[in-house]
Amino acid sequence: MKAENVKLGIAPIGWTNDDLPEIGKENTFEQCVSEMALAGFTGSEVGSKYPRDTNVLKQKLALRGIQICNAWFSTFFVDGKKEETIQGFIEHMNFLHEMGAKVIGCSEQSRSIQGQKKAIFKEKTVFTEAEWQLLAEGYNELAKIAAEKGMKVCLHHHMGTGIQTPAEIDKYMEITNDDVGLLFDSGHIYYSEGSQQAMLDVLAKYVDRIFHVHLKDVRDDVVAEVKAKDLSFLEGVVKGTFTVPGDGVIDFRPIFEILDKHNYKGWMVVEAEQDPAIANPLEYAIKGRQYIREVAGI
Repeated sequence: MKAENVKLGIAPIGWTNDDLPEIGKENTFEQCVSEMALAGFTGSEVGSKYPRDTNVLKQKLALRGIQICNAWFSTFFVDGKKEETIQGFIEHMNFLHEMGAKVIGCSEQSRSIQGQKKAIFKEKTVFTEAEWQLLAEGYNELAKIAAEKGMKVCLHHHMGTGIQTPAEIDKYMEITNDDVGLLFDSGHIYYSEGSQQAMLDVLAKYVDRIFHVHLKDVRDDVVAEVKAKDLSFLEGVVKGTFTVPGDGVIDFRPIFEILDKHNYKGWMVVEAEQDPAIANPLEYAIKGRQYIREVAGI
């Protein structure tokens, strides 16, 4: 890949998991960002342990050569909470803008089961036509608001949400305006479909509207157990559904090739949540970084 087009970040979720605060509770913010830098990354997303005072955060990150590139934002348009969502979004956007980020990765969390003790493959929600329209109106508006700050909005398709499968991604892309983007996550598509090809098809189809990329690998044996035992999303995470690129079953070469061929410009972020007591965060960050260097040449 062309090194000048992309920057490499890593998410703090490998050190401390905001959905499961007991996982990695011993890892401090300072350790997390120091180890990101040590592993060779220059960017980070935002975790719950990060200082919210932008001056403090900027100073601590500058010491380590790390910049903020995105932070998760939950939307609830399908639940009819348009006003609250937009109000929260503006606050979130202003924080990210102050930190120099250009994209805002959102997830429609209405009736999401990703944090619940429900079977991830059997109990996920499905939106009605009327609900899809609420979602489209909401995201179209978010994109307009973000554009005023020179920022872009993208939706993170995610296991356990109403936008998980390729068909649901198709629907989302079809009903939103072209300035509304997609956050492509290799691990979530592979997990949903169990197929490298399905994942690549989504990437190739929407590459021109992909504003942010999550590089996440998957362990097939854990997914098989999640299916067989009707486990929840978080139960799978603890068992090791996800890992860093090069440590699971996904071949990332064609992902990098598609992004490069279409001149993708932006961040690629390793996001690989697992139990840090089992998978040492620094060790796995280095492993992922080395793999990307070998395979993508960056």
